[in-house]
Amino acid sequence: GDVLDDYSRTDGVWILTRNKQFYKTNNEKECADKCEAERNFTCRAFLFTRKKLQCLTLAENAKMTVTFASTDTVLYEKTIYLMQCKRGIGTDYRGTEAKTQRGIPCQKWAEKIPHKPNYTPEKHPNAGLEENYCRNPDADENGPWCYTTDPAVRFDYCAIPECEDQCVRCNGEDYRGEVSRTESGLECQRWDVQEPHMHGFILKHYPEKDLKMNYCRNPDGELRPWCFTTNPNKRWEYCNIPRCTTPSPVSGLDSQCLSGRGEDYRGRMAVTESGHACQHWNTQFPHKHGWIPDRYPCKGLEENYCRNPDGEKKPWCYTTNSNIRWEYCTIPPCDRTEQGIADVPVQAPLREECYRGKGQSYRGTASVTASGKKCQAWSSMFPHRHIKTPDRFPDADLRDNYCRNPDGDSSPWCFTTDPNTLWEYCNLKRCDEHTQE
Repeated sequence: GDVLDDYSRTDGVWILTRNKQFYKTNNEKECADKCEAERNFTCRAFLFTRKKLQCLTLAENAKMTVTFASTDTVLYEKTIYLMQCKRGIGTDYRGTEAKTQRGIPCQKWAEKIPHKPNYTPEKHPNAGLEENYCRNPDADENGPWCYTTDPAVRFDYCAIPECEDQCVRCNGEDYRGEVSRTESGLECQRWDVQEPHMHGFILKHYPEKDLKMNYCRNPDGELRPWCFTTNPNKRWEYCNIPRCTTPSPVSGLDSQCLSGRGEDYRGRMAVTESGHACQHWNTQFPHKHGWIPDRYPCKGLEENYCRNPDGEKKPWCYTTNSNIRWEYCTIPPCDRTEQGIADVPVQAPLREECYRGKGQSYRGTASVTASGKKCQAWSSMFPHRHIKTPDRFPDADLRDNYCRNPDGDSSPWCFTTDPNTLWEYCNLKRCDEHTQE
């Protein structure tokens, strides 16, 4: 693949760094080659200016130093140095964790006190033995480790989280990893080009599907992530990405009433709008179909209950009438209450529809973000895991899924129920923007 595939690109950003080298190059690819070949320091990123065709290789990335706007500049950061998680046993882990799983600070790899190391930067120049960061130079199956600063403990393993996006949960709709080959080994076609295969999966039409580079994705509800191939004779193919070993939730959302298109409906309605009984999802009679529960573990295809696994306008089911293949179901709308995530009620906001100052005292019942997304319950860990829980912030009134400001942000906010959007500010105004309080 292209050398630039290993970099994350940001337009219009400059970063301050002491360790850098200047080169004259014709394009970004040549600049990336300079970064790969850099011997004066570990090159984590490079800056390229389009007008001057100037290339700066950098020892630091945006996580490590100050950034500011610069119109003509493109910043490319090596993805491997941005990852704070490990893939597999973590031999390529290059994060900045520097303490063991017991909390003991790591000894620097280049030092000999308190422990004389077998693994040093000189002996293993390609193992990333910088500073005192956790590494896995000997491919230990238990993952990254380090020599410790405790004379009584020579070495210990580090608690590095697994990279969740290297495996597939559910049907991989949320997969954001970087696999870019199909299961037969073909290289994937980039999503932003139309050769050799023309297609309609344009980034601007699918902004939440993360159609980056030529990475495998599942933007259309297929069985698992796939891509168009660079082989003119093979339009598309599934990608071979392992399933996550940690169990996926049976159903993330469990609404008992109709909200939006009802993709989160998990109620027990099993009759169509014209009165026909629904066919069980795990049977093929009277109608053969592809919505098999084992294939779609997160769609809630239980018994013969009405569901919306494919983004139809509302929940539906196959019918037990052999002459009518499928029909919509009549599900009561979520008017005043809704069993949303963690059975959270969604209510019309009370009179307190504005906030004062930064909104840390806001105690209203608004639960919708500025872009219209529903808030996740503070006590829930789905779809986003977080530490802003009611027990950790007892004075912040983190009730249900109401907008709050527990951390002194600029205004009330919440985590969202959209798996692709971690959090957003809420759809609230400051009280002094109102004509009267």
